[in-house]
Amino acid sequence: MSRGKFIALEGGEGAGKSTQARLVAEALRARGIEVVTTREPGGTQGAEAIRNLLLHAEGDGWGARAEALLFAAARADHVEKLIRPALERGAWVICDRYLDSSRAYQGGGSGLSDADIRTLHAIGSEGLLPDLTLLFEVSPEVSGARLARRDTEGTDRIGGREAAYHARVAEAFARFAEAEPARFARIDGNGTPEQTVAHAMAALEPLIAALPEPRT
Repeated sequence: MSRGKFIALEGGEGAGKSTQARLVAEALRARGIEVVTTREPGGTQGAEAIRNLLLHAEGDGWGARAEALLFAAARADHVEKLIRPALERGAWVICDRYLDSSRAYQGGGSGLSDADIRTLHAIGSEGLLPDLTLLFEVSPEVSGARLARRDTEGTDRIGGREAAYHARVAEAFARFAEAEPARFARIDGNGTPEQTVAHAMAALEPLIAALPEPRT
């Protein structure tokens, strides 16, 4: 059996990643592909516990380095217990956020070095990277309107940071995509969910086309 494909969905707050993870998974399943959907931080019992610590802990929260270590620990558990086993049995994994979110948020947003974050990833997750990263890019006006509808009861610790922080995050994502065009597909997320998933599936088509023909 051939190894599955690992697809990460990235972008800033209000980019529509969670909706697109569901729609992309549905479209792939309609093509006869086994799909596992998951998220970061989270996806396993241990990683979900760390997610709660990161996003909803009381008090002053975490400094940038502690935050990066917690994300790396959650990812290590996630990769070992869910992502690698799914890929090895031939499933496609669709993950809402992965390493590049740590690079953008704890790196671009909070100022940690990209080398340090990649070192944590090499130790914790043996450097596993997605086969393709879909970067959903939206205008500040669109993201602001979506967040106003979504966060009626407030936001989490990271989503609620100042606008300048999120601007640095967006700039970091753009730098990553420019530096690694073979690993990133930049998706215009300003349209309807249906328009956006059509762009995403077009980016995935080369991977789908390369799948072996099913045996009869």
